Amino acid sequence: SEVAVSWRPSTEFAGSLYRGEGTLLASPQDVWECIKPVAGGFRTKWDQNVKDFEVIEAISDTVTVCRTTTPSAFMRIISPREFVDVVLTKQYEDGTMLSAATNVEHPLCPPQPNFVRGFNYPCGCFCVPCPGEPEKTQLLSFFQTDLGGYLPQSVVDSFFPANIATFYSNLTKALKTLKA
Repeated sequence: SEVAVSWRPSTEFAGSLYRGEGTLLASPQDVWECIKPVAGGFRTKWDQNVKDFEVIEAISDTVTVCRTTTPSAFMRIISPREFVDVVLTKQYEDGTMLSAATNVEHPLCPPQPNFVRGFNYPCGCFCVPCPGEPEKTQLLSFFQTDLGGYLPQSVVDSFFPANIATFYSNLTKALKTLKA
């Protein structure tokens, strides 16, 4: 699939707000199965940026506090990270599915050794059905992540756009595996 990645300065922190947009040849339900934020979900198997995902607290059926860990990246210049977020999932009447998150501190999840604590500012993914095409999904993703630590912003800026494009490419491959 083609993916368009754009960015602008964030109004939330000193980094950027990144936007990814692509159309995937799969139903919204299949795309959602690959990206939904659940413990033991499919995402840890295909997304090279998600090493582990755990639910710290389920506040309701649609709101959870979660911890996500990432492996080192960018030729190990970027150390493993951990993110603690409050996550909202929602399905709209038109079939659009949303996962939205932002960082939160939680007493059951203090910073862990061997990880740098990063912060997700309001971010999320929208799986939008393509009208009249049940096997196509528009995926909009928004990221504004402070990776924490001592990374120069120039390293982050060079890393994120390619990382988002790889996310879409790996998701496309995962969808083919899901259908096989």
